[in-house]
Amino acid sequence: MSTPSSVDRAFETALYADTDATLDTGASLLAADPSADAELILRGEDFIAAAWRRGWQPADVVRIVRRELDETHVRLVSGLILGGEARRKQTRGRRWAAQLDELDPAPVRTDRFSHATAVLELYRLLLRLPPLEPLDEPLDHPHHHRLHGTAEDRRPESRMLTRIRALLAKAEATGFPEEAEALTGKAQELMARHSIDEALLAARASAGDAPGACRIGVDPPYEAAKATLLDAVATANRCRAVWNEPLGFSTVVGFEPDLEAVELLHTSLLVQATAAMTKAEAAARAAGRRRTKTFRQSFLAAYAQRIGTRLASATETQVTDDLLPVLATREVAVTARTDRMFPETTTTRLRGVNDAAGWNQGAEAADRAQVEPRQRLP
Repeated sequence: MSTPSSVDRAFETALYADTDATLDTGASLLAADPSADAELILRGEDFIAAAWRRGWQPADVVRIVRRELDETHVRLVSGLILGGEARRKQTRGRRWAAQLDELDPAPVRTDRFSHATAVLELYRLLLRLPPLEPLDEPLDHPHHHRLHGTAEDRRPESRMLTRIRALLAKAEATGFPEEAEALTGKAQELMARHSIDEALLAARASAGDAPGACRIGVDPPYEAAKATLLDAVATANRCRAVWNEPLGFSTVVGFEPDLEAVELLHTSLLVQATAAMTKAEAAARAAGRRRTKTFRQSFLAAYAQRIGTRLASATETQVTDDLLPVLATREVAVTARTDRMFPETTTTRLRGVNDAAGWNQGAEAADRAQVEPRQRLP
């Protein structure tokens, strides 16, 4: 009978109990045995591979580690993810590759005991990750052959998206509301054109295109209001969003051009909303009025509601009668995919939205960021 390795003994002692005493004992075992380092890394990569099998993606894992632990653990898990991906050499698509590009695996210098403690804390978390809804259809699902190798996997980012990113970056940077409105409006116009062109191209080619899905982080504070904003942007772009409050993200289901639009526009509007809220609070303090958490919650809730109304109106102006059958077919596909992923959902009410000044100023900020109706696309 073989003798258990230091890693096995440390895991048996520390991974399946939550006390500091067992964690210290396990870390001491690992710190005292430098020969265990390579095995410890390989075991960590196995935990990461298990997370992939349970539906997690790199950004999801990093998000939950940052939420539950600290930046040292984020660096550790980033190194494990990149090491495992390099070892397995699997191609998983452009969105997955973009998540890998965001990782920073630079190690944090510390003593062996502190390092071992951080590793065990990380592995405890990885071990307890719950299953998530897979973003790809299962291999035996009748829609899988249409999802596998989708346009998201095949093509580089278009010039149109590069232009949209540049417009939104300018909208976020300007201090003039009218300029931000114009830039955001132009970006939404390009998004609508890009989405409709892709839908028509797929329909004319009889392509077996199908909806995909992505996860977008919804970070504290004011998560409910931020999730509401994301839902409004998703709905306006013919997507569906489902918020997972405990794990801090929403899953957005839709066709790839629309998912790209949601990611870009939501990020930009959140930046614009935060800047507008900060400016409103500064003005209130200068006038001698005290602003509270309720003010900020009400501000963001009003912003989300008004933006949803404005975006929905803008979307309608882009749709001519000849497009309705194509878009209706895609809407049915998005709904069906969402229902398969989330057969049971509940609605959430926003609480703490009772500051009239916050609500009014949030609505006014949304009006400044709103997309004006434009001429229909040719």
